[in-house]
Amino acid sequence: MTINSQTMKRLISEQQDECDAHVLYNKIANLVKDENNEKTLRLMAKDELKHYSRLKTVTGKDLKPRVFRVLLNLWFIRIFGITFGIKLLEKSENQAVKAYGAEDKSLAFMDEIVEDEQRHEKELMDMLDEERLKYIGSIVLGLNDALVELTGALTGYTIAFQNTDLIGITGLITGISASFSMAASEYLATRHEGGDNALKSAFYTGVAYIFTVILLVAPFFIFSNHFVCLGVTLAVAVLIIFAFNFYISVAKDYVFSKRFFEMAGISLGIAGISFLIGILVKKFIGVEI
Repeated sequence: MTINSQTMKRLISEQQDECDAHVLYNKIANLVKDENNEKTLRLMAKDELKHYSRLKTVTGKDLKPRVFRVLLNLWFIRIFGITFGIKLLEKSENQAVKAYGAEDKSLAFMDEIVEDEQRHEKELMDMLDEERLKYIGSIVLGLNDALVELTGALTGYTIAFQNTDLIGITGLITGISASFSMAASEYLATRHEGGDNALKSAFYTGVAYIFTVILLVAPFFIFSNHFVCLGVTLAVAVLIIFAFNFYISVAKDYVFSKRFFEMAGISLGIAGISFLIGILVKKFIGVEI
């Protein structure tokens, strides 16, 4: 079989990825506590080794795992979660896959192998059971409510108070109080609906809310100009929306753009309305602080 140099480089690169993935998945399996997750990861590691061996018969190369890259990916997965980390790695790997058969008929068999791998890996990924993804609805509730309420409130406070310390303290008090209220509401709603682990649902909602509040209020304790603070806060809100929607789009296979623009539109729309309300209140009530 004659393979051109460019295709051979790609095959070797993919073989190296399979080698790294085999070691990585076994290392992750050593860390997880859930037996089903461990079993799934062992199967994935075995599958990656099979892919590596099949590519080796084509490239003739005997490769070693890249230790630094494996450890870097391992820490990334430990921080962001097994499901997100593995799916992101698989998406990155799959994007590099080409239709070999279209450019070289002697490699047509690779297309079938790639299709089998992708289907098998998706089935394995669907088996993974990760706690944080069970409560994604509670996290969404906390994030979304904090974004909508705080961006609106901080915008109104900025126009009404025009004092960064006062805006920051008021926003922090408002946000923390609202986080407890939202967590309590989530607890009661989950209990009323007969759901399991109402306390955990409330915990995830409350933590997501407080985390968002801290990030949104922080600029008012850092910068001196209240309009600069507001601009940074709105930018932070968009970044939070972007990061969270990217996370769930990978972990849960959701459409990123639709959810991102929907959440961003609502938060910024409320902020715009609050801006106008703040101007009207200040103009007609005329209270100076």
